[in-house]
Amino acid sequence: MKNSYFDLIEQSYYFPQEGFDLRDNYLTFHGVSLKHLIDKHGTPFRFIYLPKIGDQIKKTRNLFNRAIKNNAYKGNYHFCYCTKCNHFYHVINEALKHQVNIETSSSFDIDLILNLNKKGKLDKDRIIIHNGYKTDDYLKKIVKMQELGFTNSIIVLDSIFEFNRLLKIKTNLKVKIGLRMAINEEAQSAYYTSRLGIPHNEIIQFFKDSIKDNEKVELKMLHFFVDSGIKDTPYYWGEFKKALKLYVELKKESVNLDSFNLGGGFPIRNHLGFEYNYEYMINEIITNIKEACTNENVTEPDIYTEFGKYTVGESGAIIFEVLEQKQQNDSETWYIINNSLMNTIPDAWSIQEKFILLPINKWNNEYGRVNIGGISCDHSDYYNSEDFNQEVLLPSYSPKDKEPLYIGFFHTGAYQDSVSGYGGIKHCLIPSPKHVIIDRDEKGNIIDTVYREEQSIKDMFNILGYDEK
Repeated sequence: MKNSYFDLIEQSYYFPQEGFDLRDNYLTFHGVSLKHLIDKHGTPFRFIYLPKIGDQIKKTRNLFNRAIKNNAYKGNYHFCYCTKCNHFYHVINEALKHQVNIETSSSFDIDLILNLNKKGKLDKDRIIIHNGYKTDDYLKKIVKMQELGFTNSIIVLDSIFEFNRLLKIKTNLKVKIGLRMAINEEAQSAYYTSRLGIPHNEIIQFFKDSIKDNEKVELKMLHFFVDSGIKDTPYYWGEFKKALKLYVELKKESVNLDSFNLGGGFPIRNHLGFEYNYEYMINEIITNIKEACTNENVTEPDIYTEFGKYTVGESGAIIFEVLEQKQQNDSETWYIINNSLMNTIPDAWSIQEKFILLPINKWNNEYGRVNIGGISCDHSDYYNSEDFNQEVLLPSYSPKDKEPLYIGFFHTGAYQDSVSGYGGIKHCLIPSPKHVIIDRDEKGNIIDTVYREEQSIKDMFNILGYDEK
C-alpha cells in the first residue's frame, strides 16, 4: 500500500484544520490558492494575509470580555498591538481598523504614530503604551506627543534613572507613567534577573519617595513581562502572582493606579499538533486578579495585553521552490531551496524557532526525511530535525518531474522582516524576496497585490555605495 504524504498528515493530525486545506491536490491557506499565487508571482515570495489579523484581535477580545462578564469583573480589557513585531504600514493599518491600542519600543515609533495620526488612521484618544529603554530623544518625543493632545499616552519606566531624566524635561503637563517590574527570567541553564524593569522589592519605596507627592507625574500602570509568553506553567504563574501581589500593595498607596499590564503574549501555532487552551488561561487570569483584589479590598484594575506575535504571526508565510535534491550519503537527503533560510526566517536559525512547514504540491507522493538547505555559503543555512527536535518529512519527487516541489513556511508574520532587515543587505547578497499582500474585498473575493518586487542589484548597489556605471 502506498504511503503518501497526505496519508501521513491525515493520520498524524486533524486535517484539514484551521487555515490549511487541499484543493485539487494543492495546499490552500485560509482558502487562498497557493498554486495560483505561485503561477502568478513565481518563487520565492513572502505574503501576509491581512484578514487573519482581525480574526486574532476579535478572538482575544471576545474571550477576555466573556471571562470579565462571567466573573462579574469590574475592570475593562484593552488590546494593544506591539509595533516592533511588524512595522509595515499595511499591517498596522489593518490592526487599527479593529481599534487596537498601540505599544511602542523606540524613538522612531513616535514618528510612526504621528504619521498615522496625520493620515487619519489613529486618533489622539487612542491608548499608547511606551516601553523599551527611554533615550533622551525617545522621552522628549513622548512628552511632545502628549503636548499635541495624545491624552492616553503612558510612559512605562524601565528604571529609576529614566524617571529622573523624565523630570528634567520641561512641560506643563502632568505626565502619565507606569512602572515595569523586573522578573526572574527562565533561561536554559539557570534563572537570572532580567535587565528590564525595576526590582520588585524597590518599587513600593520608590513610589513613596519619588512619585506619590510629585505633581509632575501620575502613576497609572504596573507592567510586567514574561519573555516566554503567557503559558500554563509554574514559572509563569509564579511571576504573575508576584506582579499581582505588588499591584495590590501599590494600589493601597496610589489613588490613580488603575491598570495591570500583562506584557508578554500568547503563543501561536507552530506545528499542526499545536494545542493551547486560550479560554482557560484568560479565565484563570481574570479569576486570580479578581480574587486578589477582593481579598485585599482594592479596586479591580483595567487589564492590558501587548500582543504582537499573536496578532500578526499566523498571517504570514513564505513560499520556496526546491531547486535540487542532493544525496550526500546513504541516509542524508538535502532539498536545496531558492533563497536563504538564514535571511528569510532568521528566528529559525538564531533562536531555533519553529514554523509550520508544508509542501504546496505532490501530496500524493511517498514521503521521506530530508534536510532543507538554503543557497547561501554558510553551513548554518539549513532547517533539519537535529536542531528543531522534529523530523522534516516531505514528499519525495523525481528531478525529471515537470513541476518542481514547492514548500512553504507558515505563521512567519512576526519579527522575520524586522530581524533580517527588510530590503537591506543580506548574507551572500541574496535578495529579499517579493512581498505580496493578500486581502478580501467587501464581497469576500481574494485580492493579491505586490507590495515590493524582489530586491534588485540596483537596490543593493545604492545601499553599498557602488557606482552602477
